[in-house]
Amino acid sequence: MVRILTVSDKVVPQLYGEHARDVVGEVDLILACGDLPYYYLDFLATTLQVPFYYVFGNHPMGAHLRWPGKRPIPKGANLHGRVVHHRGLLIAGLEGSRRYRPGARYQYTEGEMALQCLRLVPRLLWNRLVHGRYLDILVTHAPPRHIHDAEDPAHRGFTCFRWFMRIFRPRYLIHGHKHVYRRDEPTRTRFYDTMVINTYPYGILTLSPEEEPLPDRTRPSGWRFSSLPAILRTLGRRWVEKVLTRISPAGGGKGRSQEGEKEAT
Repeated sequence: MVRILTVSDKVVPQLYGEHARDVVGEVDLILACGDLPYYYLDFLATTLQVPFYYVFGNHPMGAHLRWPGKRPIPKGANLHGRVVHHRGLLIAGLEGSRRYRPGARYQYTEGEMALQCLRLVPRLLWNRLVHGRYLDILVTHAPPRHIHDAEDPAHRGFTCFRWFMRIFRPRYLIHGHKHVYRRDEPTRTRFYDTMVINTYPYGILTLSPEEEPLPDRTRPSGWRFSSLPAILRTLGRRWVEKVLTRISPAGGGKGRSQEGEKEAT
């Protein structure tokens, strides 16, 4: 079993103190979903004595170049645009939010974030060939569109995260950005095979790399490079269907209806 501490957007007093280990227990990894000061992440990693990965939020918190004490930022900590293999888990990350301020760092248009997703595809295909699945956890700051997001420009989610989940089917998408103030506000939503989790301000995720694989994750026997053309054909077909759905008024309504039937909150 792997226990992961996930944090985002808020310094929690119970964690930023000497009793942090008593609050969260033993954990194996920290995943930070953005908008947190480095001193907080440094404290958690040092106190809990575990490795960590992070993505930036839409606010760099004034410390995006150096670590506290002017030490270099630990190599390998920034997960944006990368896929890492940690204790049997395949983890990728995408930083930032929807662009609501021209020229702001760590903010992206829908098209710009779609390109960031596409840059992950070669490694995801490699994962499928070698590990029998594309991805286990996608760490983001912003949520997917219409899942845990809002209608104001700063807190709208990314539509491209939805097709990413449909195609690559990670077990989890963990995000922050949207602060939760009401008990009845959903923070866990199933979308196809992915559990979308708003981790604000922190949570514990417990999982095992040896969980029963989903039907499309059957491990290939050996190095089946012959399956690559089929994978590319599938990706191409789904991409074309997505484009046709967006440009066709009739098809667009039908596609959204089918998505709504698949999604449960």
